[in-house]
Amino acid sequence: MTKNKTDKNIMNRLFQKRETMLGLIVIVLFVILSITNKNFFKWSNLKVIVSGLSVDGIIVIGMTIVLISGGIDLSVGSTMCLSMTAAAMAIKNGINPWAASLIGIAAAGVFGILLGLLVTKLHLTHFIVSLCFMGIARGIVYILTSGSPISLVQELKEHPSFAFLGQGTIGSFPMAPVCFIAVALVSGLYVKKSAGMRKVFYTGSNENAARYSGVNIDKVKLAACTACATLAGTAGIIYMIRYSGVAVSAGSGGEMVALSAAVIGGASMNGGKGSVLGSVLGLVFILLIQDALTLMMVPSYWQDFVKYVIVLLAVCLDGISLNHSYAASRK
Repeated sequence: MTKNKTDKNIMNRLFQKRETMLGLIVIVLFVILSITNKNFFKWSNLKVIVSGLSVDGIIVIGMTIVLISGGIDLSVGSTMCLSMTAAAMAIKNGINPWAASLIGIAAAGVFGILLGLLVTKLHLTHFIVSLCFMGIARGIVYILTSGSPISLVQELKEHPSFAFLGQGTIGSFPMAPVCFIAVALVSGLYVKKSAGMRKVFYTGSNENAARYSGVNIDKVKLAACTACATLAGTAGIIYMIRYSGVAVSAGSGGEMVALSAAVIGGASMNGGKGSVLGSVLGLVFILLIQDALTLMMVPSYWQDFVKYVIVLLAVCLDGISLNHSYAASRK
């Protein structure tokens, strides 16, 4: 009797976890799409979904970290584009691609530091500052490029080992998602196990309580903003290699995809909650929906409509969850 009760409690706790439920939904959706559309299970189509993870997935991880801290970064898409633009221009000026990539990532990191300083030192809100930075970063990209794309086809041919990161394959599996998996594994372990991330969770859950317990709130927020921007910059480098250049519109709308994926995956808009696994599953869910709409030849404007409805539903779900938790705590 006791054993059955224990097993039941374990199952209840398991199905209460957002990651478990979301994982089951993704599997069911995958099966349904495989049955209803003969083109879905083709490797050429699955490769598009998997490749989408390589860029968006890294951005989602950064968004998750900043959401856990109690903030938000709406500039991640523009920061990604700024990173690849800086790197591409450095390559065009004869700098080794590996060094140029570090320059691009560093540029993104500097943006994150500036955002964090404005939030912590001037006590501005993440929403307003990141919204301004979204426009500033995109504006810098247009100023540097005069609105024209940058092609790196020849430069990547001359540096095959560098091009391999975004264009190479291991067997028939693209290399870019392998880079994402490596980032996700390291980030996932860090978020779950590190003492530093515990401070981020404390800060997002209850900032005043964290401050009274000795946590340096400003340092935590600054680190979260920097990590988010740096990961966006890293995603930009992979995007640049994958498409052999830079498009000035790259990353547009990326912040909404990252935000909705993280919230669907269990991250809270009010901070203190979230996981890398949940956010990645949230992104897979969005990519599957997007792929299904594409296979059904749904117009792009309808796809955008569905995407923003998903964002709204994700935020509503987060609000309902918070209200439920608050009501339960008062009983």
